[in-house]
Amino acid sequence: MKHRILIVEDDAQISELLSSFLENNGCETITAADGNNASLLLKKQDYDIVLMDLMLPKKSGEQLIRELRGYSDVPVIVLSARSMLETRLEVLRLGADDYILKPFDLNEVLVRIEVVLRRSGTTEAPDMLECGGLVLNTAEKSVTYNGETVALTAKELMLLKLFMEHPKKVYSKANLYESVWNDTYYYEDNTINVHLSNLRSKLKKASGKDFIETVWGIGYRLKEEQE
Repeated sequence: MKHRILIVEDDAQISELLSSFLENNGCETITAADGNNASLLLKKQDYDIVLMDLMLPKKSGEQLIRELRGYSDVPVIVLSARSMLETRLEVLRLGADDYILKPFDLNEVLVRIEVVLRRSGTTEAPDMLECGGLVLNTAEKSVTYNGETVALTAKELMLLKLFMEHPKKVYSKANLYESVWNDTYYYEDNTINVHLSNLRSKLKKASGKDFIETVWGIGYRLKEEQE
């Protein structure tokens, strides 16, 4: 099932960029260029998530969130150039679920959407994920290769699940950290390197294959072809 996303953004270029990217990643998008139009659209039909700027014509993002929270708990992610901590905290207190600073990375927006949807229970993950003999049972939180158990830590399993859910997606270290550790990635550290190295090593030992590949200068993804 496609997730329906409302994009509330008065910058036509940003709105089109987001819409095109999200639709290419399997979402359905509807756009609004001002707060009043967004308000009408939100009352007209249901959405799985709302992406919203704060500085909007006719009705601000803050007003829109305050109004929306009077009748709906639809997840809201704010996309704004306003970087003051006080603004971010106030918006979260009003009922926003996340806050992303502009300029943003499109892949980061997609990952944040996935995290918020997962947290809100909107995304229903399949019970079984499979790739080249590797099977991840999401209900039992177990991994096997050709029927043999592969022992992974909780974080390793979460990383593998992320790769297997979106096999064509390239994840940066920030994407992985914010999805699995559910925290903001502020600086380069060794946490991701260690967990990825351990995960790769365990999968290689169990299967003789490299399931995760490095896309140099960008990040990591599930290796497409498994012999």
